[in-house]
Amino acid sequence: MASPEGQECPVAALSDPLPLRCGQVLPNRLMKSALSEALADGHGPGVRLERLYRRWGTGGYGLVITGNVMVDRDYLGEPGNVVIEDDRDLDGLARWAKAAQDGGSPIWVQLNHPGRQANPLVTRRRPVAPSAIAPRIPGMVTPRALTEAEIEDIIDRFATAATIAEAAGFNGVQIHGAHGYLVSQFLSPLANQRTDRWGGDPERRRRFMLEIVRRIRTRVTPSFAVGIKLNSADFQRGGFTEAESRSVLENLSGEGVDLIEISGGSYESPAMMGRGRIRAASTRAREAYFLEYAQTVRETATDVPLAVTGGFRSRAAMAEAIGSGACDVVGLGRPTCLTTDAAAGVLAERNDRLPAGTISFSRRGPLSRIGNFRVLDGALDLQWHTDQLQRLGDGADPDPARPWWKTLVTMLRRNGIDAFRRKRS
Repeated sequence: MASPEGQECPVAALSDPLPLRCGQVLPNRLMKSALSEALADGHGPGVRLERLYRRWGTGGYGLVITGNVMVDRDYLGEPGNVVIEDDRDLDGLARWAKAAQDGGSPIWVQLNHPGRQANPLVTRRRPVAPSAIAPRIPGMVTPRALTEAEIEDIIDRFATAATIAEAAGFNGVQIHGAHGYLVSQFLSPLANQRTDRWGGDPERRRRFMLEIVRRIRTRVTPSFAVGIKLNSADFQRGGFTEAESRSVLENLSGEGVDLIEISGGSYESPAMMGRGRIRAASTRAREAYFLEYAQTVRETATDVPLAVTGGFRSRAAMAEAIGSGACDVVGLGRPTCLTTDAAAGVLAERNDRLPAGTISFSRRGPLSRIGNFRVLDGALDLQWHTDQLQRLGDGADPDPARPWWKTLVTMLRRNGIDAFRRKRS
């Protein structure tokens, strides 16, 4: 964070604690970012999630954030999502929180609603969205536009889920406002073409997100952390831009937010996975995809810590990002699937570079000429890492040599042949 005017800002290190507005202090600057685990038992957490988070909890992270926890069981992002609607799974949630905390890491629940990205296999109703505009993702249907009453209900669902998370013993929540999910859809002029109080210009498009933050803050205690994951941009022509993102950050800085995580892209344009972007040599050298953007918003979010996730692999790049003041927290996502104690290894200088598997349809000869296979590169990569989390949840170790075709079988089993269709009616 920026220092008070006129004072020289001390150089921060990866091992330094980070105080938050709510009074919590993160023990260091390395965060296990959200990864969707797909390990729910029914819609609640079970022993596999506890087993996985016990590994991460002892991994030396200053903060652990759960993957996609949905606020409405009628609309899931994928099979295996945990859902928090009420306190029916309170005991299981408490065990999940304790599994990470016993190892010394605070843990926040990432709250999400998929909107038009609801998975057709596990969503029995037509998806909902700000406007009736389909995403350009194979297998997705055209959603229906939300009514104002439904919008208010969803805002309240986020707040209810946050209160249950606090009752279960979690240290905070993170609102998922990135990657093309519902909060991100409201921010995007491509997905949100409403003309009422929830759309029509940038100020009205960000109202949904701000109301969620405000509603949660009124329902939880002051010591409970509230964070948000926000796109720097969605990298689509006519979409959510960096200029609009800066305006959102300026608004958030006055709303009692404890940590803003910067990411970018969506499953239509998966910039968060380093795909579909031409990266400058300076960006490649610094590794993180969104670090330069984070530096440009320092004056906008002067008193809110910034986390940057996406692309970090070497200890040197992580240390430089923190030491330069470009960000306050380094987020690690996919590398933690293969190295569950990545933070401990980096802090102890055992790991100079973290391994991360990357696989792709487009490298498979004739398959590279089929459009849908190119579109599904990101989905295959995500599923390969989810397969690693499934192994960890089952008590096994990661398998860095897992072949791409096994992941293809897993993806077909989870999503069916619809994964390869351009669009459903």
